[in-house]
Amino acid sequence: MSAQPLKYRRILLKLSGEALMGNEDYGIDPKVIQAMATDIVEAQRAGAEIGLVIGGGNIFRGAGLAEAGMDRVTGDHMGMLATVINALAMADALEKAGGYARVMSAIKINEVCEDYIRRRATRHMEKGRIALFAAGTGNPFFTTDSAAALRASEVGADLLLKATKVDGIYDADPKKNPGAKRFDHLSYDEVIARNLQVMDTAAFALCRDNKVPLRIYDMMQPGALMRILRGEPLGTLVDAG
Repeated sequence: MSAQPLKYRRILLKLSGEALMGNEDYGIDPKVIQAMATDIVEAQRAGAEIGLVIGGGNIFRGAGLAEAGMDRVTGDHMGMLATVINALAMADALEKAGGYARVMSAIKINEVCEDYIRRRATRHMEKGRIALFAAGTGNPFFTTDSAAALRASEVGADLLLKATKVDGIYDADPKKNPGAKRFDHLSYDEVIARNLQVMDTAAFALCRDNKVPLRIYDMMQPGALMRILRGEPLGTLVDAG
């Protein structure tokens, strides 16, 4: 019996920095990052071309530092460096899981990773390497959600996936409101109009303008990534409607 074919060939996966903490208060939980890496390598071996953007919230959050009184640009630069740390950790975990990974940074840091160049990034993905896009967009005032939407658009991803600890988009916080309703499908404009803040508005607008469908799903669900790649409607799909 042959394996079920993939519905999506090239994907951009967005992971939050907080997701790497697992049950820790700070930093990276080795068990969590290894489990994620195993799922990602399985997907790559099944034929998916994978790009990855990781946030830095487990180490620093630029916006949070700015609220505490730090200069916003300085805080955002620190946040970018935090994403480089996470990308290097994930690349190590991916290679321990049997994959091949390349870290590409939007800011120059050549001693530890490559510069981000779009054509080189797509070549890595075509060759079966998992490309990790670090340092956000390289600019302050933009989140890693916006970076994920930008890189997905640049590399021509069939799908942008945001892996979270929640199984989709709700009309209210399901942790605070047990009666919150989960959406199976929304349009970009509906998400923006309803101000459903699972990603920032700039990221949704980039996806809309470049016709990149987006799926929000629960990364803690076993086998979720492969199930989505094969076409199962897990989580919430956001597209043109």
